Amino acid sequence: MKELTSEEFEKIRTYIKANYGISLNDEKKTLVHSRLRSTLQELNMATFSEYFDYLLNDKSGEALTRFVNKITTNHTFFMRETDHFDYFRDTVLPYIEEQYSSQRDVRLWCTASSSGEEPVTLQIILQEYFKNSPGWNTQILASDISAQVLDKAVAGRYVTSAIETLPKSWQNDYFTKHDHELSKVKDSVLNQIVYRKINLIEPFPFRKTLQVIFCRNVMIYFDAPTRDAVVKRFYDITEPGGYLFIGHSESISNSGTKYEYIKPAVYRKPF
Repeated sequence: MKELTSEEFEKIRTYIKANYGISLNDEKKTLVHSRLRSTLQELNMATFSEYFDYLLNDKSGEALTRFVNKITTNHTFFMRETDHFDYFRDTVLPYIEEQYSSQRDVRLWCTASSSGEEPVTLQIILQEYFKNSPGWNTQILASDISAQVLDKAVAGRYVTSAIETLPKSWQNDYFTKHDHELSKVKDSVLNQIVYRKINLIEPFPFRKTLQVIFCRNVMIYFDAPTRDAVVKRFYDITEPGGYLFIGHSESISNSGTKYEYIKPAVYRKPF
């Protein structure tokens, strides 16, 4: 198999940017080569140009799905950036409970669910908070562009050691031992999470505005114009008074949004 040439890398980089908003700098060339190499070997292809042509001409969608799964990074874990979950529980949910007491409806979108750790955590917090307030609809939407990680999220199975960062009561109440090494999220939690494949640079599939959007550690892969465009579209579907959570390694320029800065990586739409 030949090495990934600069021209081939540029084709792949342009395609990823145009279709998914992900910017790959020159240093990512080696990463792209290593992640796609096994695919070329399995397809018995000698060059990345041959593979790219195959990708563009495949009508089944399977090649594209596999390509996205290979290129995207899906690193997550339970209770990542814990202060966000504390703020969500202690500040955002009391606001929602008071402001939407007549509708009793939580409208939350976790935009980069990866293998499900973040939406599972959010759903458990919701169930804990509203356990003494029956009648609230706490179903949330979780999405990703990778079908592979969405399948893992839907299955809801995690290495038992991975949930040890969660409170002991959560481990007992919301998980069951699947086998010696795996634990499974209970259906009472999984059934309240709707998983969908959604591309953030394509039109959002919403008819109602949202109270909370979690988009953490995704926009770090976007260039500034793409990031500003996505944030503007988040703003347009956020309820006045609603919140946007981003990753602590990310930032939104004041000139690039109408959201108000609340605290590190937390923004709110003004009333």
